[in-house]
Amino acid sequence: MVKRSRIIAFFLLVVLLGGMMGTTAEKIVKNIKLGLDLQGGFEILYEVKPTKEGEKITKDVLLSTVSALNKRINVLGVSEPRIDVEGNDRIRVQLAGVKDQNKAREILSTEAKLTFRDVHDNVLMDGSDLVEGGAKQTFDDKGKPSVAIQLKDANKFKEVTQKVLSMAPNNVLVIWLDFEEGVDSYAKEVGKEHPKFISAAQVNEVFNQTDVSIVGNFTVEEAKQLADLLNAGALPVELKEIYSTSVGAQFGEQALQKTIFAGIIGIALVFLFMLVFYRLPGIVAVVTLSVYIYLILLVFDWMNGVLTLPGIAALILGVGMAVDANIITYERIKDELKLGKSLMSAYRIGNRGSFGTILDANITTIIAGVVLFVYGTSSVKGFATMLIISILASFITAVYGTRLLLGLLVKSRLFDKKPHYFGVNPKDILDIAKVTDDTDVPTKFARLDFVKRSKLFFTISGAMVVIGLALLLTAKLNLGIDFSSGTRVDLMSEKPLTTEEVKQELNELRLKPKDVVLSGNNNEMAIVRFLGVLDQKEISQLKSHFKEKYGIEPNVSTVSPTVGKELARNAFISVLIASIGIIIYVTVRFEMYMAIAAIVALLHDAFFIIAFFSLTRLEVDLTFIAAVLTIVGYSINDTIVTFDRIRYLMKKRTVKTVDDLKDVVNKALQQTFGRSVNTVLTVVFTVVALLLFGSEAIRNFSFALLAGLISGTYSSLFIAAQLWLIWKSKQLKKGKQKREQWEAEPEV
Repeated sequence: MVKRSRIIAFFLLVVLLGGMMGTTAEKIVKNIKLGLDLQGGFEILYEVKPTKEGEKITKDVLLSTVSALNKRINVLGVSEPRIDVEGNDRIRVQLAGVKDQNKAREILSTEAKLTFRDVHDNVLMDGSDLVEGGAKQTFDDKGKPSVAIQLKDANKFKEVTQKVLSMAPNNVLVIWLDFEEGVDSYAKEVGKEHPKFISAAQVNEVFNQTDVSIVGNFTVEEAKQLADLLNAGALPVELKEIYSTSVGAQFGEQALQKTIFAGIIGIALVFLFMLVFYRLPGIVAVVTLSVYIYLILLVFDWMNGVLTLPGIAALILGVGMAVDANIITYERIKDELKLGKSLMSAYRIGNRGSFGTILDANITTIIAGVVLFVYGTSSVKGFATMLIISILASFITAVYGTRLLLGLLVKSRLFDKKPHYFGVNPKDILDIAKVTDDTDVPTKFARLDFVKRSKLFFTISGAMVVIGLALLLTAKLNLGIDFSSGTRVDLMSEKPLTTEEVKQELNELRLKPKDVVLSGNNNEMAIVRFLGVLDQKEISQLKSHFKEKYGIEPNVSTVSPTVGKELARNAFISVLIASIGIIIYVTVRFEMYMAIAAIVALLHDAFFIIAFFSLTRLEVDLTFIAAVLTIVGYSINDTIVTFDRIRYLMKKRTVKTVDDLKDVVNKALQQTFGRSVNTVLTVVFTVVALLLFGSEAIRNFSFALLAGLISGTYSSLFIAAQLWLIWKSKQLKKGKQKREQWEAEPEV
């Protein structure tokens, strides 16, 4: 009997979910904050150094510096900046949406130590003599911009002016900002057109007052900036840039538009695949995946998280990965239907049998995500955060959401005699009366003998490893500045660029690049790398020059040798820890041999990606490490699905000989082959969409993922299970020999 109430409940629930998402999604999306790589801005990692020899950088000094930086950022008018203390002597500053990056950089790093000196560079007064917050931009008697300051003690200023007056004809009061002892001097600067000191006023009378004007060759903007700096206060330390990245607003806007478009294409392909391949359950998958995307954005909004370009990539990838849980469940249901079970029975067994597999697969990916978060930099942390949220959200929607919605359809009894609605051909269904515990699930891949060709698979992998090693030893890797240190500049123009043109423009700035590589569909982008780290002045000139030349502000990233070594070390540690974590988990859930086989397969995948990058000369940067760890977490999914089926078959039948073991492995691979291909296809859809339509900034990341996905599927099917078979066979033979010896011993 058809229970129409279940069907009505299903449609009401879908309409309710659709209405809720439709009315609130736009507001949620608007609330989510965009990272600097999506709206422009910059990030700088400062090494904090004492201004005087012998001073120590304490926690209080760091907090005082953060406070001073906050005041300066308030001057810039940047909303919601991020300033984090890292370790014992580092401060990371992130400013998204800042309009004038050159000005912001200058204001942040200027120590703003004001000193009043005589012509012999002796200090007469300093910033401690100023009233806090008393500086403002004004105009002098001739209408020229000046800075008015308030002094704490009129008598002290009287004494200073008396002393300077007595030094006639050298009665000049020189005002300096950030005077460098042993480097700067009045004698060196006095004849220059643009001296380093900000003012040199002749003192012709004694002043007994607290209101003083600093008069120099200021523009209004320069006078206002000086007043703002003085009000913000001097930094208690010296800040040295050891890592920085800046993104022009147009770069960020273009990256956002491209990546969202790529996401729409990729997600649409996943939806279409599920509808065509799984039919009725595919409709349920489309609904739960839509809820999944909504849920992720909602949680991100609640967390007050910052969405970065890698974060959007993680969200798009998450759709392909989230559908894995649906595929695992649906394939188990299809298996039971093929064995002649009723739809209700197949639904219950399929849900129960797939739960453990889905849980294991998700936890191993979370292990990789957590390691990425702990050891990654800000953009990689954004990717890791989104990856972890995606996994948790997919577990809720794909497991519990699917059970709820699909359960309503199944329990309605409307589809009891319609297996084709679940993607099962009635011709493939066995007679349940003839089905026993030893009956294998009908599969299109029953003719494939995976075990028989194991030597071929090992030979192919061995050859790939040898070729990969040869490539790495000869061509090596094309390391980006993240690991090799230096400076990278991304230029963008509305017209095609040429290498000669870019080099000529750089030559005007007296800059010699290591290399210039053109990219983009019409060579409208150029990637320029420098061996050394450009200083603040050089970066400022470069940004201004190319913005004026092409109308688009370039991206500039710098990495010091110290940070480059740290990033390389952290990358190695992160892969190592992720591998150890997965070994421990798989050992606990399965067995040691399976864990070791899984890790060998993962190392195989990681090595394949590295060799691929060496061959193609693609740049290896931080997103490459994120891709490797994502593949480490994702590739284990397919391996776990196969191992789970091996364990299931081992429980069903008695395994006494090596041939029995081979048969179990072969059957497991045959039964999970279609599932493995389907799960990887959904992720490939999203990766290819990112590769073809996404931002150039994550192009290498997408290539690494695609290479890893292909290698991961290969290793899961043809390496991991085959290795386990070899080791398990040896264990079985040893056990058999011991039993024979024990049985052969004469009774006493």
